[in-house]
Amino acid sequence: MQEGKVKKRYYHDYSLLLTVIILVVFGLIMIYSASSFSAQLEFKDSAYYIKRQAFFAVLGFVAMFFVSRFDYHLVLKFSNYIYAVSVIMLILVYIIGSERNGKKRWLKFGAINIQPAEIAKLALILCMSVLIYKFYKHIDSKRVMLKISYYVFPLVALIAPNNMSSAIIVALIPIFMHFGVSRNIRFHILLGILGVVVVWQALPIATFLNKLHIVQNYQLQRIIVWKNPEADPAVHGFQVLQGLYAIGAGGFFGRGMGAGMQKFLLPESQNDMIFSIICEELGLFGAVTIILVFIFLLYRCMVIASLARDMMGTMIVVGVMGHIAIQLILNISVVTGLIPNTGIGLPFISYGGTSLLFLMIEIGLVFSVARSITIDKTNREA
Repeated sequence: MQEGKVKKRYYHDYSLLLTVIILVVFGLIMIYSASSFSAQLEFKDSAYYIKRQAFFAVLGFVAMFFVSRFDYHLVLKFSNYIYAVSVIMLILVYIIGSERNGKKRWLKFGAINIQPAEIAKLALILCMSVLIYKFYKHIDSKRVMLKISYYVFPLVALIAPNNMSSAIIVALIPIFMHFGVSRNIRFHILLGILGVVVVWQALPIATFLNKLHIVQNYQLQRIIVWKNPEADPAVHGFQVLQGLYAIGAGGFFGRGMGAGMQKFLLPESQNDMIFSIICEELGLFGAVTIILVFIFLLYRCMVIASLARDMMGTMIVVGVMGHIAIQLILNISVVTGLIPNTGIGLPFISYGGTSLLFLMIEIGLVFSVARSITIDKTNREA
């Protein structure tokens, strides 16, 4: 018996790739279903929104493949530069930003609008991965917590005035990543309790912050509507109530794909309220199925994180998991009325080119980490 050479082959998670493809394609179908009527009225083209989203979907898959071929260690070397670029772009939003519906969130490059807040989320995941790797042994020390805050607070301060939803995600991503390595569980329990108290007392807190000009008037109005949407059902409470009506109208199996009625009434139904259209057209069965698909995606990410070659790879995947999980939970919570409307889209599904593009780049980083996992294969020849 002669022992052969040990061959190495890279780990490829095809189930994760298939899951991402399913979510993106499903998102395109739902965007067309939710927006075709309003797009026809506004742009004389029922496929207006799906065409734009499809462009970013294709661009996203190209970017995902490109990033997946890079060694993630090389990307991490540029993490501080990516962070600096995101800060500069966020500042530029206030100077030359493109305004929609009274909010400045975008930088316009020709026909394409880029939302710098999405770049900031990616930059933060990369910076936190490096930081946690460097200071892992002292991760719960005040010095490390202060270093984390140096990265988080500038982004939150720049994003919050125009985009509270993204500011919340930016604040929660490092907490999620820190929780993954922390040995101080009490600290995170206290943070959880504080979060519950903030939601419970959202109105008085927002009113106080509004007087300090930290919370904008429209943001305060959303919290007032959340507390009592029936008080103004025709104007401020309209979107919340119509979303709840759509969920209730779907029943178990829904009205059928494309047969929903609330999309004719819901403003911007292809964006953050798209989950209510899913519930109406596909029912509880469809909604639960999509949630299970997301859970499977997070599970595959968890598997890759556990097999990653080093701590930096693990933390990149944990950061991406946190981003997707936080956005998923917040979106569904908004649509079902559990928290105030914050304008958070459903990952991979809601209309929004920049969001989809950078989510795909993050998945590309996950695949890059997966490629670094090697499987030893010993061939034995007689």
